[in-house]
This record gives sequence, structure tokens and C-alpha cells, in this order.
Amino acid sequence: MSILVLNCGSSSLKYQLIDMKDEKVLAKGLCERIGEDMSKIIHKVPGKEDYSKEVKFETHTEAVKMVFDLLTDSDKGVVKSIDEIEAIGHRVLHGGTKFTQSTKVDAKVKDAIRECFDLGPLHNPANLMGIEACEKAVPGKPNVAVFDTTFGMSLGAAGYLYGIPYEYYEKYGIRRYGFHGTSHMYVTAEAIKFNKLDKDKAKIIVCHLGNGASISASIGGKCVDTSMGLTPLEGLIMGTRSGDIDPAVIQYIMKKENKTIDEVLDILNKKSGYYGMTNYKIRDHRDLTAAVEAGDENAKITLKAYERRIIKYIGAYIALLNGVDCICFAGGIGENSGYTRQALMNHFSYMGIKLDPEKNSHKGVMEVISTPDSSVIVMDLPTNEELMIARETLRLK
Repeated sequence: MSILVLNCGSSSLKYQLIDMKDEKVLAKGLCERIGEDMSKIIHKVPGKEDYSKEVKFETHTEAVKMVFDLLTDSDKGVVKSIDEIEAIGHRVLHGGTKFTQSTKVDAKVKDAIRECFDLGPLHNPANLMGIEACEKAVPGKPNVAVFDTTFGMSLGAAGYLYGIPYEYYEKYGIRRYGFHGTSHMYVTAEAIKFNKLDKDKAKIIVCHLGNGASISASIGGKCVDTSMGLTPLEGLIMGTRSGDIDPAVIQYIMKKENKTIDEVLDILNKKSGYYGMTNYKIRDHRDLTAAVEAGDENAKITLKAYERRIIKYIGAYIALLNGVDCICFAGGIGENSGYTRQALMNHFSYMGIKLDPEKNSHKGVMEVISTPDSSVIVMDLPTNEELMIARETLRLK
């Protein structure tokens, strides 16, 4: 019983074929530069030599067709026929207020995804292209949309409403949605299962830390707060995003620099965070920590500001949850940087949180990294969004 998972960008298509009997990845790959003069596909099967080929993909439909051809190829493939693939799961960025959970795709669902184009202009159109490409390439095969925003849809009104006129929520759906939802959903569920916590009452904080970063708080697997908002710009300081900011700063920069609102938002999304704070020198966390070790004062301030913002969110969420059972670290930084995990958790030593230095030095291993006598379980828990999408697809197919 296999599920194909697709994550489509405007000119790319990532895929994984997962055997749901043991949740094992059978094959995965990437189609890139779709619609350009020369495209490329990279196809990987465990135990076989990687396959790559330059080929012209005019559309996502052509790319999807080649993916299915490779998956069923007698030499490079892993299934005998398309019939062995039960369904296709699609990552979709934004579901607006219409979707509180994943859903099977039909005409109404596609219309709703289109209605959210203005909320996810870089992702939703591409996600829909992937769905429609599959409908053309393998008609009749079930497609399931798994939204990045659904995990945050369990927020109550007190959690999702902004302190602005209510009419803007009624007219335009302006509210906090949260992102990285598929990752937060997966990590939260795995933490409850791994530690045998109460599935209805477990209090979990997930720190998804990467170039894009967010934090969520949940009770019994249901999100009660999350750091990202209407867009992924809100919340933590990130690689190129500013995170939380006084809205008046936008107007101030517009006036001083004679810039449009779109130009300032471009700065906040693409030229801020580490990159802006280090005078446009550093975008990556590994480079940031290397610069700190080399004595770069600007990098030191940036790293402290980054950690300070995360600490504030964790502390706020502990208060909101009235305690916490487990704090999980996921994402490229969260899974691999023992230094970051220790620096953050040091601030909560007052409440009895202790890390095991040896286990905390490990990278990307699902394990408890706190000591047996720690007051709170702390985990390194590598995320697996593709598997979460596959699980949701299997549930709904």
C-alpha cells in the first residue's frame, strides 16, 4: 500500500513514494526548472544508483508523468504499475478559514485553494498546479490536500484574532493561521507516542527551527498557540525574515527611504533576520555561529537576539499552557545544533530542566536529550512532513 507525496513549487516538484505498511520511503526525487529551457529530474531509490537526466518539462503535468514513468520503470522503478499507488498527497500552503483539516480534492476544494492565492501567492498557485497535473496524468487517482495552516485552526478566537477592527476578519479572513503546521502536527504526535504521554492532556511545545522558524504550543495534540500569523513573517527572527516587529516601523521606513509598502515588505521577508542584522553578510545559522566563534561582534548580537526571541516564546507558552510536559526541537537547526538547544534550555534551569551533554551532542536522532531527573522532557525529534502528509492521505483516500 503506497502513497505518493508531492510538494510543488512554481518551477519545481519534490516527491516521495512511501510504503505505508512500514512507513518506508521506496523512492524520492526532484524535478527542477519546470517551464525553463532545460529542466532536470533526480530520482533516488535506496540500494540503487541515483538517476538524473536533463529533460525539457514545459509543464508540471509533463513532470508528473515522468515521475510515474520512473516509479513504474522495470529497472529504475519500485512498483509494477500505477495501480499499486493508492493515492497522492499534496502539500498546500494556505487553506484560509475554509479548511480545519486535510481533505480529499474535488472541484470545490480546488476553488477554495484558488480563493487563497492572495494569502499564499508564492505557494498556493504552484500547489494547485501539482494537483491538476496529477488529475491529468493519472485520472481517477485520489488526491488529498494537506494544508500547512490546519494545525493552527484549532486556535480559539482569543488566540487567532488580532487587535484590529473585527470587520477585517469578517471581510477578509485576517487572523493568525500559523505555518509549518504539518511539521508541528507530526512532531507533537510523535512526542506523545514516544513518551507515552496522555493523548488528551499532554502539554507540548515544538520549536521548529530552520531558516524559517516557528514555535507551537498544544494540549492533547491540538494547537493552542503558534508564533507565525497571517503569513510566515510573524514570530521568530529567521534567516531573512524579521519576525515580530512594531507595525509603525513599516510606515517609518517608507517615509525615510521613499519606498512603497511592497518594497518594505520585501525587505522584511528577504533582507532582514540574520541577513539584515549582519549587514547583509550572513543568511545561514551555521555561518552565523562560525562568525560568532571568529569574534564577529555583529554576529554575536544577532545570535543573542535570535535566542532571546525563542526564549521569550517558550516562556510565554509555558505560562499559557500552565506548565509543559515536553519541549521538542525540530528543523535543520533544532535537530542538529546541540549548542542552540543548550543555550535555550539554560534559561529554564530555574524550573529544573536539565540536558544530558552527551545526548545533546547528537544530531538528528529521535531521542530524549534531557536527564532522567529533569522536570520536563526535552527531545531532539527530526520532523518528517512527507510522512505526515502520507498518513493524512491514507486516512482520507
